[in-house]
Order: sequence, then C-alpha cells, then structure tokens
Amino acid sequence: MIRVAVVDDERLVRSGLRMILGTAPDIEMVADCGGGEAVGTVLDSGAEVVLLDIRMPDVDGLTVLRQLRAAPKPPVVAMLTTFDAQEYLTAALREGAAGFLLKDSEPEQLVRAVRTLAAGGSVLDPGVTRAVIGGYLTAEDQAAAARAVAGLTPRESEVLALLGEGLANAQIADRIGLAPSTVKDHVRALLGKLGGLNRIQAAIVADRAGLVARIPRGTC
Repeated sequence: MIRVAVVDDERLVRSGLRMILGTAPDIEMVADCGGGEAVGTVLDSGAEVVLLDIRMPDVDGLTVLRQLRAAPKPPVVAMLTTFDAQEYLTAALREGAAGFLLKDSEPEQLVRAVRTLAAGGSVLDPGVTRAVIGGYLTAEDQAAAARAVAGLTPRESEVLALLGEGLANAQIADRIGLAPSTVKDHVRALLGKLGGLNRIQAAIVADRAGLVARIPRGTC
C-alpha cells in the first residue's frame, strides 16, 4: 500500500482528495491536515507521498516542503497548485519538490500521479509544465546544463530523455530493455554529472536540451 498524506488549508480540498485517493485499492490515506500542524502530522503518519498545497495562509507550503525534505527519511512531496501561484513553482522545485499538480486535476490523473511518485518518478501537470520549465533555468543554468548533457554517455542521455517523460526506473527499464538495477546506476551517474539535480530538475534539463524529442519510443 502507498501511504499518502494531504496538506491543504481548505478542509473541502482535503476531503475531496481523501475521497478520490481512498477509492484506489493500493493507496492508503494516512493523514490530512492544514499547514500549521503539517510537519509533525506527516512525519508521525509515516506517509511515503505527500500532496502539499504550495500556498497556505498559516504556514507557507515552501516552509513545510523545506522541513519535510530535511527529515532523516523524507517523503516524496508533490505540490498542489493553481494557475495563479506560478511565482512559487521555481522555489518549490529548488527545494526538492518531486512534482506539481493542479488542484482541479482529474481523479484518474491524481491516482496515477501518486503511483508514479511512489515508484520514484516525477509528475508535471500539463497545465503548469511550461511555467515550471520556463521559470527554472536561467541563461547561465541553461549553458551549464548544455555542457553537462554533452558529457553524458549515449545510454545516460537516453535514460535522461526518459526521465524527461516522468518515468520511474522500472518503467525506463521496461522501455529500453535493461535491468532496473542497471537503470538505477545510470540515473545515479547522470544526476551526479548534472550537478546533483533531483529527477524533476533533470527532466527539465532534458526538455531544455531537446533530448525528450530526440529519443523515439521503443528505442533500445
């Protein structure tokens, strides 16, 4: 079972997400709360995946994200956002957010997103993808990313392209016919070469470098 917690200042939003995710047979809702009690509640619950409102009145979502990521065994955190919170996206990405979801995402999309996050993948709602990618890399960052990508092996570049699609290690392994352990090694190596980025940051680099478009589905 995937243990999930929801942090949002609106009780109605929390109730709706609990109801949606609670219908999935492999997901267990272990906590939902507002921002003020979020860190203690989430860590005590043993949640593996956290859906966290990016902007809350009592405690800012970025503060909660920062504190959760500093825990000895941090959960995977995806940010819940709206179209008018784009100024927060880059900051959340730099603090280690593993994904961004719109609050009005379709129920099926939310369930898939939780499963992807639990499997080690990243998620970017199409509604915020351009804002995240457009705001993350400065011109200097892009130049550094281009240099780093140029230093990857062909296989690492292929794996990076699939990270750009948001795939987890097991999905990448299935796509290109490698053992999951081998893919894990490639991911670790390429993230290191890219300066210690997390998966979603690497996915943005892949997009900016044009790798996602270059690797056709089914490439081995």
